[in-house]
Amino acid sequence: MQKNNRKIALIAILLFIIIPVFIVGIAFTVLAVKTNRIKDDYSVAINNEKYQTQVLVDGIELIHQDVSCGYAVIEMFSAWNGGKLTEEDIYKKYGKVVTSTGKAFCDEFNRQFPEFQTTMYKYLTNSELIDKVYDSLADGVPVPFEWAAKYDDEWTLHYSLVVGMDIRNDSVIIANPYGYIETISLNEFVNRTSFNSFENMPLFYNFGFAFGIFEKNTVFIPTRIQ
Repeated sequence: MQKNNRKIALIAILLFIIIPVFIVGIAFTVLAVKTNRIKDDYSVAINNEKYQTQVLVDGIELIHQDVSCGYAVIEMFSAWNGGKLTEEDIYKKYGKVVTSTGKAFCDEFNRQFPEFQTTMYKYLTNSELIDKVYDSLADGVPVPFEWAAKYDDEWTLHYSLVVGMDIRNDSVIIANPYGYIETISLNEFVNRTSFNSFENMPLFYNFGFAFGIFEKNTVFIPTRIQ
């Protein structure tokens, strides 16, 4: 009986080790498949006649984030939309930051702007990402999105606001709540939305992507409710 108990305990220990390793392996395999899928050749799409007109949303008031990048993007969108909502207002409401994940950010965006239906699109191909951003800007609405951005030379996961695109001249204009306007190439844009540019990503971020806490090639498209 004692020998059988030892065998059972050994099997339980092995299962306790093997099952989590198996789950982690599956999660990273799925992530690799999804990451590979987004890397399509967007050069074919950008030669489309549709993209020959520059699109730019006016009236964006750039701010330097005080509480969080998610709250700062909401504040910038509010000011553009004629509101007076601030980062501090949102923080006082919750007493914490509630926009750390894409889904939570989208939910809060819909709470704050009920006149829009904001939809989260994740793991878009590069072509799909560019197309959705362009269409929203063409409709006169800036686009919140997730990407890799540097703060004091350190890569971070960050929210910002796309305010313009000039695809013919290979430029994307971004209001970055780190306190500046960025104009970057399409290639840099998709490298950073896919987090391919995030050098030496910490292990916990990798696990976050693998288990769906963070997402790649993700935008939040606000559509005005008629």
